[in-house]
Amino acid sequence: MRIVLLGAPGSGKGTQAQKLVAGQGIPQVSTGDLLRAELKSESALGLRAKTDMDAGRLVADGLVLQIIERRLEKDDVRNGFILDGFPRNRTQAEDLARLLAEIEKPLDAVLLLDIDMEILSKRLTGRRTCSVTGKVLNIHFSPQQDLDACIAAGGELLYRDDDNEETIANRLGVYQEQTRPLIEFYRSAGLLRVVDAMGTVEEVAQRMQEALDS
Repeated sequence: MRIVLLGAPGSGKGTQAQKLVAGQGIPQVSTGDLLRAELKSESALGLRAKTDMDAGRLVADGLVLQIIERRLEKDDVRNGFILDGFPRNRTQAEDLARLLAEIEKPLDAVLLLDIDMEILSKRLTGRRTCSVTGKVLNIHFSPQQDLDACIAAGGELLYRDDDNEETIANRLGVYQEQTRPLIEFYRSAGLLRVVDAMGTVEEVAQRMQEALDS
C-alpha cells in the first residue's frame, strides 16, 4: 500500500509509522531522514538544501519533492511506502499528487491520527527523559512509580530545549494553520481514514489496521 501519515506533533506518528512498517512490510519515507542523508552525503540536492537551511529558510518545496522522487525510484518501495512528514500544506499535497501520477504510484490511503489539542500540548510539554536510564517519560501521563524510579536511581527528569511551552504552541499553531487543511483535501479525494490516536500504542495500531482494511 502507498500511505500518507498525517497528525500533529505528539500524535504518535513516529511510533505508529514503525508499526505500519512492521505490519505492512513497506518502508517509511521520512522527509527529515531523507534531508539529513542528503546533507551528510553532500549531494547536489543536499548542498542546495543546506543553502536554504543556513539562510534560516524552509527547504524549498520543489527541492523536497525532488528528494522524495529520487527515494521512490528505489526497489524497496515497489510494494508501497509510508510517507511521513510530507506533505505539510495543500500546495505540497497537490505537487505530490502530480508526482505520484507521473510515476504511476498513486496513494491508496491517508491516515490521520486524530487527538485533542489540549492532550497533545500535555504530551509535548510534559515529556521528560531520565538522565540515568534514558527512558522517555511524561509528568502528566506516566505512572508515578516510573517517575519515582528515575529519581530513586539518582537520575533527573530532563526536558529538551524545544519542549518549552512557547515552542510547542508555535508548532501546534503551524500545524493548525498549514496542515489541517489537508484533511479536507484528502477527504474530498476519498483517501482519508481518521484514526482515534488516544489509547495504548497497540490499540492505536489496531485501529490503523482496521482503517486500512475498511
